[in-house]
Amino acid sequence: MATKTYAQTISDATVMVKGIRDNQEVLAKRQIDTVFADSLQADIDTAVTLNNEQESLKAKLKEKTEQLDAMMASLIKKAGGARKIIKVDMPQSSWREFGINDRR
Repeated sequence: MATKTYAQTISDATVMVKGIRDNQEVLAKRQIDTVFADSLQADIDTAVTLNNEQESLKAKLKEKTEQLDAMMASLIKKAGGARKIIKVDMPQSSWREFGINDRR
């Protein structure tokens, strides 16, 4: 059985609140009353708010990841170019000074 998405769980709970409100006279004897329905609705509202905040953070994370990936590509390109020059112009014995651990 597949796990429900947050959206589906929230939707199902919203339908449940309506059903509780429409049938409160039958359910009240089991403490499923308007107080319970109000509490469940408050939880739904909080879940919606948190879900929206989470989606916003996911979008920001994706944006930052794209920025980081672009910066890392630039960094790798620059460092690689410098590495080639250092390996040609500097003696192998000094490569470690530049963080290069290669051998010829």
